[in-house]
Amino acid sequence: MKAPVAKKIAKSLQIHNHERIDQYYWMNDRENPEVIEYLNLENQYLEETLSDTKDFQKALFEEMKGRIKEDDQSVPYFKSGYFWYSRYETGNEYPLYCRKKESLDAKEEVFLNVNQLAEGKNYYQVGGTATSTNQKILAFASDDVGRRIYTIQFKDLDSGELLPDQIPNITGNFAWAADNQTVFYSKQDPETLRSFQIYQHILGTDSKEDRLIFEEKDEEFSCIIHKTKSEKYLLIHSESTISSEIWFLEANDPNGKFQLIQKRIPHLEYAADHSEGYFWIRTNNNAQNFKLVKAPVENPGIEYWEDVIPHRPTSLLEDFDLFADFLVVQERTNGLVQIQIKPWDNTESHYLEFDEDTYTAWIGTNPEFNTSILRFGYNSLILPASTFDYHMINRSKTLLKQQEIVGGYDDSSYQSARIWAKAKDGIMVPISLVYKIDSFKPDGSNPLLLYSYGSYGYSSEAYFSSTRLSLLDRGFVFAIAHIRGGEDLGRHWYEDGKMLQKKNTFSDFIACAEHLIEEKYTSPAHLFAMGGSAGGLLMGAVMNMKPELFKGMIAAVPFVDVVTTMLDESIPLTTGEFQEWGNPKNQEYYDYMLSYSPYDNVIERDYPNLLVTSGLHDSQVQYWEPTKWVAKLRALKTDQNLLLLHTNMEAGHGGASGRFNALKELALEYTFLLYLEGKCH
Repeated sequence: MKAPVAKKIAKSLQIHNHERIDQYYWMNDRENPEVIEYLNLENQYLEETLSDTKDFQKALFEEMKGRIKEDDQSVPYFKSGYFWYSRYETGNEYPLYCRKKESLDAKEEVFLNVNQLAEGKNYYQVGGTATSTNQKILAFASDDVGRRIYTIQFKDLDSGELLPDQIPNITGNFAWAADNQTVFYSKQDPETLRSFQIYQHILGTDSKEDRLIFEEKDEEFSCIIHKTKSEKYLLIHSESTISSEIWFLEANDPNGKFQLIQKRIPHLEYAADHSEGYFWIRTNNNAQNFKLVKAPVENPGIEYWEDVIPHRPTSLLEDFDLFADFLVVQERTNGLVQIQIKPWDNTESHYLEFDEDTYTAWIGTNPEFNTSILRFGYNSLILPASTFDYHMINRSKTLLKQQEIVGGYDDSSYQSARIWAKAKDGIMVPISLVYKIDSFKPDGSNPLLLYSYGSYGYSSEAYFSSTRLSLLDRGFVFAIAHIRGGEDLGRHWYEDGKMLQKKNTFSDFIACAEHLIEEKYTSPAHLFAMGGSAGGLLMGAVMNMKPELFKGMIAAVPFVDVVTTMLDESIPLTTGEFQEWGNPKNQEYYDYMLSYSPYDNVIERDYPNLLVTSGLHDSQVQYWEPTKWVAKLRALKTDQNLLLLHTNMEAGHGGASGRFNALKELALEYTFLLYLEGKCH
């Protein structure tokens, strides 16, 4: 089968006295049968091109699936008189949500079996779940398309029956009031999918009668509703990329009026929790790396904010948790997470001890206030995900669970490391990497997969993956580039990789790739790169800038048609991201974005082997971006390298639902890499 050739229909796009001609703009219509036909042809072409690997893909899928403990269970946590947990049964794709009253020895109550709900559906995802204050009614949100448009349903936990109430076409975000009758939820714009309204629903009434409580008029802002840890207050949190505003209401007064904590101010961000008569607020007010302040509930405005943890230029305050006798702080220093325990009695604070050079740690689920036990999580590139309880008084920790690798796993067979690459402006960029010791050769002959994201201030964590073992055991080195655009080294790391500094993200990644080559971890003949969504933008930009560095790339649901998308305010995400990428209606940003937009910079030249994945129902990156990009690359590239597009016709941004179906897509991606290395055997 020859590669599909997409027809060209010239579309003139003009702004700032500049014209772009888009030959594939016509693909922007998922209802067009010709679009669906083209996507199906691309899928067929991929299958035929890799037909010799079909058996290998199946074997690889079974190999990865075989490491997963099928009858697995989460660590229970105690809240509101029950122990709560989820578990999987052998052969099932979806979880069972369970609880036990007062004791782990009590009888199990399966209050939601997602396998039953998903029966007969090609896609099914449960979003939020929450019980009423009296623990008698469950609310849960579900999506059966993959476009992140949910329906809230209610279940009577005494009878097991679903209630007639249904709230369709909402975001999946909701919170109960304390009266066991009232639920507040957020609703999105049907076209842009921006979460912009908060409604109130009373059980037993038609959702069409639900009362609008709050509407966010500013198109750069979106809003959600949630409860404080104390469960005393409901908070409406409205935010843009650079600003926040929070409104609060006592949970036992659902018909009351929401009050403002602090009105929005450009470049002022904050998030709040409640305890003991105060709002505890993480904010960047005169604090680039954020600080913790408190303010009395009756006077919560910025003029009453009192520093609890002042700003520290060397440590990013990421999160905090409140207990009766302790404040727990999650911070990031030199790119690594630290967890600090601060007693309220002003005795000496201390940090949890982590021994590895590169790892990930986080504050876990801690709904109880009157306890001296902290639940936290930890893993690394070689240590499976682990859940601990830490006794904050005697400083002892108990391992509650470590991810079990079926068939056995010996962490001493693998080596992780943290190295640094010098970016073109002299900045040092950390790289985390892992490899199997007996297959590593320091001569540049190792295949290496370099991954990164580099946007929105999301840090690229060094985490364990059992599926990744399928690459490591076949001689691959896996590396993560902690590039600017993420928050890996603090808030400045993010701000130096966005807006008019976005190209630092791309040049950092290239510097990491070049450093790995210089240090003989790999060579251009064996170097691969991977990124998804905004990380797919990274792939496209880097591929245009330095195609000769890489043998192959995987771009998952890639954001590649930057200028056209950011000029179209009718599609999801655009208006809310002007402070991330810039608004191209301003010529300075237009020119800058145009200079790196992957789709706009495809030219006649050789490109690396490329696998692109997409979802027809993707609400984050519309399917036509990767589709158009592949079509344009096919028309212009001058090499004979692989160019493959796989579109999941039944899913969205997150790919297939279910814990095993998603592995089939991963098996395809890994097969692509191993095929190019001649290791599909």
